[in-house]
Amino acid sequence: MKIKLIFYLFALCLTAILVKLFFLQIVSPGTININKNLGFTKLLPERGVIYDRNKQPLALNQTKYKLFAEPKKIKNKEVLVERLDSVLKIGKATLEAKIDESKIWTSITSGISKEKKDKILKMELNGIGFEDESFRYYPEASLAAHLLGFVGKNSEGENVGYFGLEGYYDKDLSGLSGFIRTEKDLLGRYIFMGDQEKVEPENGRSLILTIDKAVQEIVKQKLKDGLEKYQANKGCIIVADPNNMEILGLACMPDFDLEKYYEFSEDFFINDTISSVYEPGSTFKPLIMAAAINENKIKPQDLYNEKGPIKIGEHTIKTWNNKYEGKISMVRILEKSSNVGMVYVGKKLGNKNILKYLNKFGFNSITGIDLQGEAKNYLKNNNQWYPIDYSTVTFGQGIAITPIQMITAFSSLINGGELLQPHLVKSIIYSNNQKNIEKKLIRRTISEKTSETIKKMLLSTVEHGEYKWIKPAGYKIGGKTGTAQIPIKGVYESTKTIASFIGFAPYKDPKFIILVVLTEPKTSIYGSETAAPMFFDIAKDLFVYYNIAPEQ
Repeated sequence: MKIKLIFYLFALCLTAILVKLFFLQIVSPGTININKNLGFTKLLPERGVIYDRNKQPLALNQTKYKLFAEPKKIKNKEVLVERLDSVLKIGKATLEAKIDESKIWTSITSGISKEKKDKILKMELNGIGFEDESFRYYPEASLAAHLLGFVGKNSEGENVGYFGLEGYYDKDLSGLSGFIRTEKDLLGRYIFMGDQEKVEPENGRSLILTIDKAVQEIVKQKLKDGLEKYQANKGCIIVADPNNMEILGLACMPDFDLEKYYEFSEDFFINDTISSVYEPGSTFKPLIMAAAINENKIKPQDLYNEKGPIKIGEHTIKTWNNKYEGKISMVRILEKSSNVGMVYVGKKLGNKNILKYLNKFGFNSITGIDLQGEAKNYLKNNNQWYPIDYSTVTFGQGIAITPIQMITAFSSLINGGELLQPHLVKSIIYSNNQKNIEKKLIRRTISEKTSETIKKMLLSTVEHGEYKWIKPAGYKIGGKTGTAQIPIKGVYESTKTIASFIGFAPYKDPKFIILVVLTEPKTSIYGSETAAPMFFDIAKDLFVYYNIAPEQ
């Protein structure tokens, strides 16, 4: 009797299996999902490291931990919550809400340090555990915040780079995920003797920057000091090599904490050197002067009779101090920063040539710098230009550009006439290879002869300008100040200005070019009294750092 019963039970089980197989393979074969019988475990790659030009790390990775709970295994939730909060300090109510007893597994919090993890493990609490997580670590804190950007989370909880280099090179830095695929039975359980496939992750590529950490430290400190001394709302400084447009240092303030980016509003993430436009004021004058010389419309020794204010339609244009010197040379126009003199130069150059050179200098397109967030700045259409526009653009008003466009265009004045694409990455390191980024010529703007001429004029502008600065002794430096009134509701506000200075050194063979821009300085509205002294302080430190000897 027992043998028959066993036989019938066996036959019944076999019949059930045959019926199930018939249903799956014959009646409804489309309902079988092969992927349901395979378990996937994602293997995350390590994000690439970011170094300065001397292989000093600016962005690294560190392991932190995610705390999770398995509510069904928790014996006393109240005690667990109290003990966890004694270490985590995130609030008992928050912890209680995180531990959802209807779930098998739930995440409690991320980013736990090893020290806190060890403290929790010593408590020997049931129903909790840890998973390793990779977090971005910035050893120099906010030294290069706007340059680097930060790594945050997307909607799926995955690491993603935002802003700066982290955003622009996110695909390179992120790498490719791997996986382990393991066969499962129909009930979803792993078959340990089943098929298994493993694909290793490909770690992200590392970046070696053009940035020099020492230069960046100088720039950041001088900017901080300058904002405090001149009581400006904000400011930016760019240092570049004009011969290849490698960015050596770049800082804007106020900035933000890279590792606590979530505590700041998005306004803090905007890099004003590439994402905000400003009217450059008199720093723009050498560009128009160089264009006129390049077109053989003027010569440095030509004279202009600076008699007084000039009328352009309903508008009156004056010198910045309303003083006039009579007959002055083109060199003197730059030295005394004469607005009426520049209108004369603009008329000699001609309206068509003004538009032509604005395009040649790159003011109708982005520079293509390798940072996320460069503003697309374009000039007005030709038919939208009025006589007053052609006049004011000669002294840098009525045109809005980004600081990176300004320093890129100005570099072409002193490097022989080459408009070069600015860049921040010197090389990209692959798993077993390295790709070097070479300088990229966009176009020629002026001739080498014109470049030498305008360099001499800029040297004279610093040596014989209206304001006598405390310059590093023995060094020849060229440059130009800028003071542009800020338009508010279509009207220029005389007490609110953008103060700037752009300059280069050494004169014969420039090793660096520096642009300083301050927004609404309170102690003085003029670039000559705010941005210029900051420039000379930075230049003095760079002469020492680069061991540049005084020029004979």
